[in-house]
Amino acid sequence: MVVSMKVFISADIEGVADLVSFAEAGNENPQLYTRGMEQMSREVGAVCRGAIAARAEIVTVKDAHGGGMNIFHEYLPEQAQLIRGEMRSPYSMIGNIDGSYDAVIFVGYHDAAGQDGNPMAHTISSRRIREITINGVPAGEFHLFSYAAMGLGVPTAMISGDAAICEKAKAVNSRIETVATKEGVAAAVISRHPKAVERELEEAAKRALSGDLNRYRYALPEHFRVTVAYQKHYDAAYASHYFNTRRLDAHTVEFCSDDYEEVLRFFHFVL
Repeated sequence: MVVSMKVFISADIEGVADLVSFAEAGNENPQLYTRGMEQMSREVGAVCRGAIAARAEIVTVKDAHGGGMNIFHEYLPEQAQLIRGEMRSPYSMIGNIDGSYDAVIFVGYHDAAGQDGNPMAHTISSRRIREITINGVPAGEFHLFSYAAMGLGVPTAMISGDAAICEKAKAVNSRIETVATKEGVAAAVISRHPKAVERELEEAAKRALSGDLNRYRYALPEHFRVTVAYQKHYDAAYASHYFNTRRLDAHTVEFCSDDYEEVLRFFHFVL
């Protein structure tokens, strides 16, 4: 008997091939931004095709960059449903995921705030956040939402993006499939050709979603000690008023919990 498979795809833009500047990831320069949106759409489309080739019957894509209005739906296979806009929930970049999905894939992701693997390295907000750590380890958007999905019982099968975040994903679970689109060097990137990236994404997605997906499961920590360092000291002052949060220094707050849903709620209100 063939069991239907549901796949959730969370797509960001700073980790897609060629992009090097926030000017290509926002409306500061419409011409550059449109090119970035097109490449993001092509890479997501390639992953969707790979998922369908692996017999996924339901493929849900969350446009997870900015206001969630970046992906051209016509670049995706007709079987793919697209979530546009902001979910306004603690699950944010994987908004509307639930435990009925068999796997999650992260596309176009990037290195974390305080790290140097991408000229656009940040976590949630480059303007506000200097660094986030979870149990002493620098955490990017991949960490925040891979943990969130795993908390619902949905394992991460694959990630694409800059080489640095792919390496960090392997540290979470060495079996996760990765596709590195580029390597950050100071304020530049050394990028692979977009067409080569798209071909590999389709092949990797099909491979990642074939076989027993339980190989991607991992155990969440029993306790979470989270720190958030802000660019501005007054943002730390504001966040320190969140329930059970304490201020460590002028720019940094700490929150601790055994429940990752509580950590997500903390992030939702202080990031």
